[in-house]
Amino acid sequence: MSGLHEQFGDIDIYLFDQLLRGRIAPGMRVLDAGCGFGRNLVYLLQEGYEVFGVDSDPRAIENTRRLARSLAPALPPENFRVEAIEAMSFPNAFADFTISSAVLHFARDDDGFRAMLEGTWRTLKPGGLFFCRLASSIGIEDRIERTSGRRFRLPDGSERYLVDEALLCSLTEEMGGQLADPLKTTVVQNQRSMTTWVVRKNG
Repeated sequence: MSGLHEQFGDIDIYLFDQLLRGRIAPGMRVLDAGCGFGRNLVYLLQEGYEVFGVDSDPRAIENTRRLARSLAPALPPENFRVEAIEAMSFPNAFADFTISSAVLHFARDDDGFRAMLEGTWRTLKPGGLFFCRLASSIGIEDRIERTSGRRFRLPDGSERYLVDEALLCSLTEEMGGQLADPLKTTVVQNQRSMTTWVVRKNG
């Protein structure tokens, strides 16, 4: 098991599924928008992908830069930047595959959510793939308490901005994309719900 961990790190299992299905292929430029400490990047760094990441936490970016120095020393440290995802300095149509893992549900309100989503989506090339994992109300509708707008208190005590199927389908069309997979939702013992939203950007 330690060998697998060294190879893949603490990669999100649903992102690992995309990897197994060949959707993240060698030669692709991958951007992790909200990369944290780089848990989803271990394999990609080791395999020589052109990897980029942003996070608003300077400690997280320093850790990801250390990880990159160790696993992919040829990558420039400026590939990893301390930035808000709604104001990333990467250009439009920059990445072949964009990751947004457990990020968007921290939005404070509708405007914040849309700014974060649009800031991430614009960096994706036409034909590219947007992989997103975020908290939703799906399957726990009767267990959550609205605090304001789309922000809810969950049974686990946290407060999150929650999406639902109708919103994700509407946003997919509005952004100019198509679902690459059906929406997939995991309900964690009725405490929280996480949905996987994978969208192909129209060419």
